[in-house]
Amino acid sequence: MAKYFEDYSVGYKLVTQGRTVTEADISIAMGIGRYIDPFMIDEEYAKTTVFKGRVAPGRFIIFMLGGLVALSGMFDMETAIANMGFNNVRFKVPLRAGDTIKVEMEITEKKETSKADRGLVIHTETCINQRGEAVAEMEVVHLVKRKPSD
Repeated sequence: MAKYFEDYSVGYKLVTQGRTVTEADISIAMGIGRYIDPFMIDEEYAKTTVFKGRVAPGRFIIFMLGGLVALSGMFDMETAIANMGFNNVRFKVPLRAGDTIKVEMEITEKKETSKADRGLVIHTETCINQRGEAVAEMEVVHLVKRKPSD
């Protein structure tokens, strides 16, 4: 069911389903992104770093959050026009293969735009791992259609 700008309420919270991140997920993303940092591709080297083992790139975490939010149905293809950006992105703890993550999301603000047929829905996304740790946090801005006037 389509969700228009008017259907979003500030303070609404949602927790997505979980997903276990696999070694293949990380390897594919790293290959596509051309990541070659030794602490990401060399386990023995990574053990000597502050991370004490291989970790996923932060940009991969953003990608995973987007997929989990999409699966939640919070924004749909009928009414969501565009993702307008990410603000205040913070990576808190490393993400590793085998971690199971979910997204805690909260609508924090709605803004009118200069065009009467759309508005901005602003929400926070927090990536939580299986230990309840915040892996990453960010604010996301979506441009969403308004309900058609009759």
